Amino acid sequence: MIPLEHFLLLSAALFAIGTYGLLARRNAVLVLISIELLLNAVAINLVAFATYLDPGRVAGIIIAIFVITIAAAELGLGLAIVLRVYRLRSSVNVDEVDTLRW
Repeated sequence: MIPLEHFLLLSAALFAIGTYGLLARRNAVLVLISIELLLNAVAINLVAFATYLDPGRVAGIIIAIFVITIAAAELGLGLAIVLRVYRLRSSVNVDEVDTLRW
């Protein structure tokens, strides 16, 4: 069995990469991908702790599936907004999109 620390290190690495991408990138699509990395790191933590603390229960796995579902909905809505902004302004740079008015 793989030790819990390996899952925690993987989750911490994903969370760090996602945080860096969220703070350093100006492209809206890359910001959405960074948010997905953050949410996947949380899902890995939930599944790892649920498996190691109480292997017979599936509560952590159900919550992780809920997190993945919310992440997919967030990505779909975010990409729809990014496509709309690109059609209106011909740019997806988050610094250039400073107001929601046309």
